[in-house]
Amino acid sequence: MTTTFHGLAIERRDGIEIATLNRPDALNTMTMAMIDGLLAYFQGLHERRDVRVVILRAEGRAFCAGLDLKEWVNGMATRTVADVLSVQRRVAGVMKLMRSCPQPVIGLGHGIAAGGGFSLLLATDVRYASPSLRMNAAYIKIGLGGCDVGSSYFLPRLVGQSVASEFLLTGRFMDAERALRVGLVSEIVPEDKLLETGLALAGDMLATAPMGLRLTKDALNLNIDAAGIDAAMAIEDRQQVMMIATEDHKESVAAFIAKRPPVYRDR
Repeated sequence: MTTTFHGLAIERRDGIEIATLNRPDALNTMTMAMIDGLLAYFQGLHERRDVRVVILRAEGRAFCAGLDLKEWVNGMATRTVADVLSVQRRVAGVMKLMRSCPQPVIGLGHGIAAGGGFSLLLATDVRYASPSLRMNAAYIKIGLGGCDVGSSYFLPRLVGQSVASEFLLTGRFMDAERALRVGLVSEIVPEDKLLETGLALAGDMLATAPMGLRLTKDALNLNIDAAGIDAAMAIEDRQQVMMIATEDHKESVAAFIAKRPPVYRDR
């Protein structure tokens, strides 16, 4: 079943949802309606334990070419500083909600991912690329700074300061091969195999205990900014002690001993 709203198409497949940017004629540029749709969708995921993994992809020949500049320019004459700040925080809010939602988000990138589209991919947990993928911090190309809606937070942590500075300070395009070399994407796959590849990874994630999957994403997000190894291990210790007390852990051990697949009940 597929639900379409605000330039998004949401398809449910068991515990997986496929969220598709669905403005192909406009290179999936983000309108205010699409931004609000993304905000509502990722906010809602925080309370939806029935959805365990999300795949973020796009229709057409581009992933996302950033903000819809036609819509932006049309309203510029009457837009105040407060209006601009509100829009800025709405777009940034999408990236924060993607990171804080308990479901791993798998990004499937192809074609152009520019500006806000680049940041959308950076905010996912795992990224796969087609050979056509080209990404850039387009903001600096239109008289703004290269650090926008999370790019200066995500990119240095993913690829290191030098590579991040190269692309954020110039707006240069990073192609799929370079992205693979610097570890920004996990694999390059043919465009017609992107969804299949994402679903295969999502399937492996579904084979884990539900709470264990949620807490693993949580720990990864917390520990990327941990003060040190002691703080990181303290988070891990607490999570493992919590998990040992769950019925799913007992079921997993019993299934391992019996050499059968575990049946998880998320409790």
